[in-house]
Amino acid sequence: MTTEALSQTQAPADLAPSDPAHAARNGLVINLLLVSAFVVNLNETIMNVAIPSIRDAFQVTPSDAQWLATAFLLTMAVVIPVTGFLLQRLSTRAVYILAMSLFSTGTALAIFAPNLGLLIACRVIQASGTAVMMPLLMTTVMTLVAPQNRGSMMGKISVVMSLAPAAGPVVSGVILSYFHAWQYLFILVLPISLLALFLGWQRMVNVTTPHKASLDVISVIVSAFAFGGLVYGLSGLGTTDAHADLTATWIALGVGVVAMVVFVWRQFSLQKTGAPLLDLRTFRSYNFAVSNIMFIVGMAALFGSLNILPYYLQNVLKLEPLYLGLILLPGTLWMAFLGPFVGRLYDKVGPKPLIIPGMALVSVVLWGMTLLGTGTWLPLIIAGYFVMCTGFALLFGPLFTLALAAVKPELYSHGSALLASIQQVAGAAGVALLIAVMASTAQALGGLDNIEALAGGIRTAFLVGAVISVFAVITAFFIRKPEPAPEGGWSGGH
Repeated sequence: MTTEALSQTQAPADLAPSDPAHAARNGLVINLLLVSAFVVNLNETIMNVAIPSIRDAFQVTPSDAQWLATAFLLTMAVVIPVTGFLLQRLSTRAVYILAMSLFSTGTALAIFAPNLGLLIACRVIQASGTAVMMPLLMTTVMTLVAPQNRGSMMGKISVVMSLAPAAGPVVSGVILSYFHAWQYLFILVLPISLLALFLGWQRMVNVTTPHKASLDVISVIVSAFAFGGLVYGLSGLGTTDAHADLTATWIALGVGVVAMVVFVWRQFSLQKTGAPLLDLRTFRSYNFAVSNIMFIVGMAALFGSLNILPYYLQNVLKLEPLYLGLILLPGTLWMAFLGPFVGRLYDKVGPKPLIIPGMALVSVVLWGMTLLGTGTWLPLIIAGYFVMCTGFALLFGPLFTLALAAVKPELYSHGSALLASIQQVAGAAGVALLIAVMASTAQALGGLDNIEALAGGIRTAFLVGAVISVFAVITAFFIRKPEPAPEGGWSGGH
């Protein structure tokens, strides 16, 4: 595309969001980003159900096949911190095309992968595009949407953030049940991603003004060890293999902790003398800091329960994999349905009336799951998960809105990148904690193959989650009324 043609796709970013001249443009950009973000985030969990099939097809060990999920999470953790720089340096259109090109390339190559190693490499390419999409979406929404309408828009984003990972196993189970080949997980996604790329190439416009930003290479390297080490270490701890050698896992976790300390110190130093990779001044905003505490617990509970509950249904109640997704589907769809309504409520009543009962509902269900046994009535489990999803719907959208609204406009890209990074680490931590507690307790009671012992381990895991959730409920009461614009006000450009 020529420079002249490219410039025609650019639109001035100096009009208010409500200006009629920008209404159609803003709707197109945001809706395109929402659909694309859902597609790419779906792939974060879509491989989980397919791993046994791929393991058998390539005749590899379970631990080797697990790298299909681990490599995706690791890449996300490493790339997301760099997105703050990309969103400042490049235009909306350039970042979008970069993200969807990477994702589409990885998806297309995965269809023809002849061995596990190349398939993992394709997943890494996919994840590189996925990592950019959510910070791009959140930053664009905060730039284009007026403060009084952000709640309803963030409600839609919460659908993407929570529904896509939850729907991954459901979609994967249905595809594998009907097509019986893991390649169809990529074949069916590829046309959608290519269509999104084509529409973005033709219709996406630049809604922010790029500016010169420096990239601290040392911070990039240290962040890779920090976020990558934490996610890898936490993912390794979340294993049900009693004979697994956790030496490398603990080393990675130790490296991650040390590197994170160095990374934080480096960012504070750069805030005084240069441009940090992630500007931690976002945490000076009270509501941003409090929201992130709750966000950590909420994401840990979501991803932890999304792993423990299906494990319970399959290994204690002995249900087939296809039925697992169908059992969890009603709650997942309900969460998606509630998102926009909760967003509109946020614009009317503010965060506290939604976040406090939302976190309380999640906590109540976690306490209820401490009673799960070998003969628990299935409708009760479905109802419990339904109520938990209601809590998540009340929680995540308002938290996203509250957190980013507390950040100054010039720090939107950093705030978005931090939220996405925290999601990855919190999700990995939730899975690792609950699975580690479940596995160790079950081993002490008689082994993972003993159904009674396994049920006991699952109850203990949910007990730990329930206790932690109480602290999140208490934290919710410390949320303050959001600051009015201009602190979280709209900024048409950077």
